[in-house]
Amino acid sequence: MQRHLRGVIDIYRGYYRIARLAPSGGRGLVALLVALNVVLGLLPALFIVATSIMIGRVPAAVIGGVGSAGWRDLVAAFGLAAAAFLVQQILAPMQLSLGELLARRVDGRVYQRIIGASLSSTGIGPLEDQRLLDELNQVVTTLETSFRSPGMACSGLIALVARYGQLVAAVVMVGYVFSWLGAVALFAATMVFRTGQRGGQRKYGLLFTRSIATRREARYYRSIAMRPLAGKEIRVFGLASWLSDHYRDVQLEMLSLVWAARRRIYLWPYLFYTAFGLAATGITLAALGRAAATNAVTLTQLTLGLQAAMAALRLGEFYPESDTQTQFGMAAQDGVENFERGVAAFHEQTVQLEPRLDPKGHPSNEIRFEAVDFHYPGSDRPVLDKLDLVLPAGRCTAIVGLNGAGKTTIVKLLSRLYEPTSGRLLADGQDIRSYGVDDWRRQIGVIFQDFNRYELTAAENVGFGAIELAGDRRKVRAAAARAGILATLERLPEGLDTPLARQYKGGAELSGGQWQRVAIARALFALENGASILVLDEPTAALDVRAEAAFFDKFVDVTRGATALLISHRFSSVRHADNIVFLAGGRVVEQGSHDELIAAGGRYAELFHLQAERFTEDEAESEAVDAADLAGDVETSPGGDSESPEGAGIEPEVVR
Repeated sequence: MQRHLRGVIDIYRGYYRIARLAPSGGRGLVALLVALNVVLGLLPALFIVATSIMIGRVPAAVIGGVGSAGWRDLVAAFGLAAAAFLVQQILAPMQLSLGELLARRVDGRVYQRIIGASLSSTGIGPLEDQRLLDELNQVVTTLETSFRSPGMACSGLIALVARYGQLVAAVVMVGYVFSWLGAVALFAATMVFRTGQRGGQRKYGLLFTRSIATRREARYYRSIAMRPLAGKEIRVFGLASWLSDHYRDVQLEMLSLVWAARRRIYLWPYLFYTAFGLAATGITLAALGRAAATNAVTLTQLTLGLQAAMAALRLGEFYPESDTQTQFGMAAQDGVENFERGVAAFHEQTVQLEPRLDPKGHPSNEIRFEAVDFHYPGSDRPVLDKLDLVLPAGRCTAIVGLNGAGKTTIVKLLSRLYEPTSGRLLADGQDIRSYGVDDWRRQIGVIFQDFNRYELTAAENVGFGAIELAGDRRKVRAAAARAGILATLERLPEGLDTPLARQYKGGAELSGGQWQRVAIARALFALENGASILVLDEPTAALDVRAEAAFFDKFVDVTRGATALLISHRFSSVRHADNIVFLAGGRVVEQGSHDELIAAGGRYAELFHLQAERFTEDEAESEAVDAADLAGDVETSPGGDSESPEGAGIEPEVVR
């Protein structure tokens, strides 16, 4: 009983929270919808009254004949009933349209909140936290299913005004014409069914919330089965049956829980609800019939009582315009609020030291990682362990190491996407937390290993490196030329104005290597327009070995005078860097120039020679392919990295 009462309280607490959300769609619109639903709640009662009066006047009209007072009274009652019915038919579509408008407005505000929360955090911790990502995925999925959105919850809640208005009117009519005790019994029977229906749906909804992981797995299997890119491997490796079986197993696992819960929630409780409803309704209607048989009530009263009683009982059903919307729409709102709180908790971890300083002109001497420890939220495994590292200003420093050594984490800390667990980052001896986060980031041009491919124009993809100057086409073209991608971009259908996605009109797609050059151009654009630090995190991962070697041969000239940080797992590619740091276990193991590290004969030298041997094998194989190509035995795709003017690295193109 206590648990049942708690469930009812939860439902009405949810209604209160929805009501607080509704004004975000416009207070005037909410007031209009409430008034409209009040009218729609009263019109059925007016129809019942009018039709009952009409039926009660039939005997007098029959006796008096056409044109008699009884006939005129009958016609007047019929006209009133017809008018109530007609107005109801006119207002119902208005209710739906205005409810949809309210839902769209509220959901628009909700989308703004989600986007705002996603972009509000100083770092990227919230967007890498699996728990928060589950919340975000659930919210987005729910919003895409429009009838389950917070906006539809607001519309559905207001629609309850009409439903419960009808119920109150029906109960009052039964009490007025027959018995208040019978009216209370009918109201109790209706509310028992409503509580069971709505409470059952709440429990049902919680089941779906608990099965997020299983449903996500099922969606994944379904999506890769229908994804064109995965279609090739599925067919070549014969994965179709395996995929179908796994999708079926996961779906059955989820549905078996749903089936069991449905029996527990709806089947057995409804035996009690039905028994109670039948008893209350049967006793009330029997008493009303007995009163009519003894002439204790008139024909009009009997008709009114019967219609009102049946109308009240019908209102114990599922409300398609409200119940699903309020249940799942509120769950989506819970997800929005949980995501906002999670992001805010991460945001609070960002430190701003006072007084706030201007980072322009820094670093002029060095950037120093001083005893930096770091582990990702939710993990106790240290990624960096008392790291001491110096990046000399105006010089190129390369960081190499095996996967998991902490190379990319250094980039994230330098960009203040995360804060160190302990230790400090200093620019010319000043803690970088003394600078505003955005001010410091304007000093950095960065290419991340998983750089973004914006489905926008080529010019915008480059210009985003310094958004305030993105419209300067001359500078955009200069950065693209330095990255060796200008000629390719100018050959696109609309040149630099070509959208880099085939699904858009006039759009085109680039190869992986070409996209990487666009990302490099973006970083160079930042460097040429105010940034003093250039960070390249595996910048040539999509280039072949020869193109990568050519790129780094010219890289030092392109970035001369900048504080450059290179992250790479290919040791041969960074030999021209001024200083090379070998990272292992989150610490600096070796550092020095390429020649110094080779002479030292340590881990760097060992891995360099291993990769050099592999490079020699690849080079021999590549030369054999080239020879076959020249002989006409191999067809090379036009526009690919190996044949384009950009294929050999960063080319000195002429900016027209």
